[in-house]
Amino acid sequence: MSAALPWPLGYTLSGDDCRAPMPLGFAAPLAEAVGRLAELGYDGVEIQVREVTADDAEALRRVVEGGGLKVLGIGTGPVAAQDGLTLTDPSADVRRHALDRLLGAARLAGALDVPLTLGQTRGTFLPGLQDVQRAWAERALARLAEEAASRGSRLLLEPQSRTSSALWHTPGEAFAAISSLGVPAGLVLDTHHLEAEGIDPVRAVTEHAHVTGCLQLASGAGRGPLSLGDHRLPALLRALHDGGFNGWLTLEHTQDGGSLGAAARSWTALTDAAAATPCLTKQS
Repeated sequence: MSAALPWPLGYTLSGDDCRAPMPLGFAAPLAEAVGRLAELGYDGVEIQVREVTADDAEALRRVVEGGGLKVLGIGTGPVAAQDGLTLTDPSADVRRHALDRLLGAARLAGALDVPLTLGQTRGTFLPGLQDVQRAWAERALARLAEEAASRGSRLLLEPQSRTSSALWHTPGEAFAAISSLGVPAGLVLDTHHLEAEGIDPVRAVTEHAHVTGCLQLASGAGRGPLSLGDHRLPALLRALHDGGFNGWLTLEHTQDGGSLGAAARSWTALTDAAAATPCLTKQS
């Protein structure tokens, strides 16, 4: 683990199947990004993918582990962000294509023995179609969770702000959704999305640490890299510890000043906060 942290510390980056690096991840090809992050002291990466299957697992593992890191999770943002495919699109062909992409990602996650995350690919609602679109999303969520579980993976649903998605905005709503699935599933909590919805991230972590597989972190202003002295960090780390969190942390933010500098600032801020958090230093 990274210095002073009892959980793996990861960084968002894009798989080589993406059309371009995702704006909230390390802006470099996969192998280069892995090498740079390993030098900084990160433990692993959360990889955003666009079009993959289980057949891609070995090559991906070879690049990441060969660079000294671990794959911590598989993200699916580029399915919507780069190809415009969502589970609530009015077109049945688009919905089917989106689900096929997500199922491929679930099979990749299973082959890598890591969780799969779902965020913006669930889509947004159109006037007059909300009820039917919600039903489409709920059916697709169940199908995706079943596929992930059958492959030895686990779906993690991310509550997102209403500017990014039309449903499951709060941890409570997302928890209700996964609780109805009948297979193991969990949450991704993102400080940016929580704060955009007026939700205190510390309270959210306190209430849902036991079902959270990943906490994504960014600054409170502008979704940039973390800064030294960020008052939220010690309280978040305490809440994770006290809640029995056993997932991983991911830095997911803008790359202000370049990815290398952004990753270095966030690593320093987070590990500095951890070193000053008594409940963490006592167990290390």
